[in-house]
Amino acid sequence: MLHFMAGLITMGYVVSGLFFLRFWRKTRDVLFLVFCFAFWLFALNQALVPLADLPREETTWFYLLRLAGFALIIVAILLKNASPSRRR
Repeated sequence: MLHFMAGLITMGYVVSGLFFLRFWRKTRDVLFLVFCFAFWLFALNQALVPLADLPREETTWFYLLRLAGFALIIVAILLKNASPSRRR
């Protein structure tokens, strides 16, 4: 059952990434593209843990994929808020 739930969560991350990719194609806003890649990193992380049959995700390098995804999101938001087009 745990592997089934991990698959559902992985699918949710992939679908979320596809939605952000669609938004990026419409707007060409880099923030959406970064969110797309971040969610795909989350999906990769979520898929690798059950496939490797690891009891604790925190003790492996797989956890770095999640960290990279959150770092991408934080950097993209900071760059978006610091962009000259937002200043008056």
